[in-house]
Amino acid sequence: MKPYITKIGLAILTGFAATAWTSCNDQLDLEPITQITPDMYYRSADQLANYVNAYYNAHLANPFSGAMYHQAAYNDGLNRSDINTDIACIGGGSTTLFTPDHWQVSDGKSLQSYYALVRVWNNFLTRAEENYAAGEITGSDDAIRNYIGEGYFFRALAYYRILALYGDAPIITEVLPDIDEVIVENSKRAPRNEVARFILSDLDKAISMCYSRSTFKGQRISREAAALLKSRVALFEATFEKYHRGSGRVPGDSNWPGASKSYNSGKSFDIAGEIDFFLTEAMSAAKIAVGSTPLTANNRVLEPALGSISGFNPYFEMYSQASLANVDEVLLWKEYSAELNVKHNAPYRTVLGCNDGMTRPFVEGFLMTDGKPWYASNLYQGDKSIDATKVNRDYRAQLFLWSESTTAYTDPRFNDDYGMAFGVPDINDHLPETRAITGYQSRKYYTYDYAQTWHDQILGVNACPIFRTAEAMLNYMEACVEKTGNVDGTASDYWRQLRTRAGVDPDFNATVAATDMSKELQLSVYSGQEMVSALLFNVRRERVCETFNEGLRMADLIRWRSFDRMITTKWIPEGVNFWDEMYQDEHYDGIISDGSTNSTVSSPTLGKYVRPYSASMSNTNELRDGYKWMEAFYLYPLGYVDLTSGSTDRTVENSNMYQNINWPNEGGSKALK
Repeated sequence: MKPYITKIGLAILTGFAATAWTSCNDQLDLEPITQITPDMYYRSADQLANYVNAYYNAHLANPFSGAMYHQAAYNDGLNRSDINTDIACIGGGSTTLFTPDHWQVSDGKSLQSYYALVRVWNNFLTRAEENYAAGEITGSDDAIRNYIGEGYFFRALAYYRILALYGDAPIITEVLPDIDEVIVENSKRAPRNEVARFILSDLDKAISMCYSRSTFKGQRISREAAALLKSRVALFEATFEKYHRGSGRVPGDSNWPGASKSYNSGKSFDIAGEIDFFLTEAMSAAKIAVGSTPLTANNRVLEPALGSISGFNPYFEMYSQASLANVDEVLLWKEYSAELNVKHNAPYRTVLGCNDGMTRPFVEGFLMTDGKPWYASNLYQGDKSIDATKVNRDYRAQLFLWSESTTAYTDPRFNDDYGMAFGVPDINDHLPETRAITGYQSRKYYTYDYAQTWHDQILGVNACPIFRTAEAMLNYMEACVEKTGNVDGTASDYWRQLRTRAGVDPDFNATVAATDMSKELQLSVYSGQEMVSALLFNVRRERVCETFNEGLRMADLIRWRSFDRMITTKWIPEGVNFWDEMYQDEHYDGIISDGSTNSTVSSPTLGKYVRPYSASMSNTNELRDGYKWMEAFYLYPLGYVDLTSGSTDRTVENSNMYQNINWPNEGGSKALK
């Protein structure tokens, strides 16, 4: 069976909210793919593969990735997958997430919408497993097992979304009949630790059944990809339970809503034991995912020569080449094709600007090449220009951020109209959709192929990496520190590999010793109201430097409980140092910064760093003074229909469902705190 991950745009991978969030379906509404006749299907390995193929594109998305933004016609793909966090912003911001008054309990379904995905895989697994056990599927046994294993992977991924967004959830493993009593009985929410253990059991089956990456060269789910997802889920659950314990969001808390349900009576929860279990599982799975695969090399060449488009740096081009089949670090990727008209717009928008941008806390988090933070290193050249900010910096900043002198085009045809250098960022562009709102613009996913970047049409065909062994290394490192308080030999080896590739002194102990936590601006300095250790923070630092704009940051901040400071004190995103020198560039002649609704840049009276949401200080701009968070926002609310459908008399009071803590039961109501 031909690998299938070909027919999807980068925007779909990052825009989970644009698909599943607007679904009206519950687990009864979604039929299996309509062209399949159950009595005739699930009888050959190819038929199993075709079923899975039908859902590859829509079902591969991370929880929280690109959370709560409006999907625009223009899109720079994964470069906006970490927006609405401390590292990336989007024009207009999210008043739903960062003001108290917009996020409301749905009048309809919320949690149940996600069970449409679960039903797809319950249908597949039930029929495939029955026929396989009966010996009624033709084809290679290895192939049959592989496609069934892919089904277990996708069901695990569907449940991971539910776990990450809602916590406790019903565990349903079959296609339920449309009988009211059956639906009500199956509406009982299992405690989140039980849901997580169920997900890991599905992934164990996927690991045992799927081919290795080498079989399909990363274009289908593999044993290693399943192991990586297992390490991600286990780490998420371990750290969520650790840092949210006592909040009412963890089973066994005195105010845990699940305790009110009779079906949970008699249950006891050893949360410390659960945390240790999940950390151990995360480490074990991460080692399987990494195996002996080397990281893709970084030769420290920052850009191609004039007239050349590729072959200059394997690390940069891991994000900007048409095929990743021979890039072993990439465990799963998506392919595009100009011939088949399966394309995206990421390369053009990445260089043009796309009404988004990276933040000052993100950029300042990159170490200098001597392994020290900027404030502790003699190599630091200041931040009056982006060029200066990048000098002697971690090569991930040098490679993946645009700056004034970065070569933007190597094709000579661009020279007459555009020039070859990127220049100053378009902070004040007259078109909001091309504005670099923070001044820091990501170069990740850019390609120097002229054919993909010459015009604002859908021309991009560079491949999209989905799972990388680098994340598995980071998962192991973090789980090890959370479990033991230190790094073991494997974690040390992984960390040194990552730092060496980044062009940073591999002595991470020297970094830890030089870290002044009071000078670090990222939200991940804190879990709850407490600063974490300098060691753990530097593991978190490594994680964001390596995986930024890959859709992981929101989930990380949620599980670490790092938004708590914003509950009492607003947090203001900032970008480049604009008002020391940058503003003097002729490109900014006529710029408006008076705080009016016509302003495109925040006033110098607010500070020298651009505040992307403070250009206009009008009362209608709800984010002008920064972000605010509410306790309730760590879990999504169930909708009113979710609650009443779990009851035979359609009342909330008699329902097997219960609302997440700090959310009311009534549709249209706001968070309680």
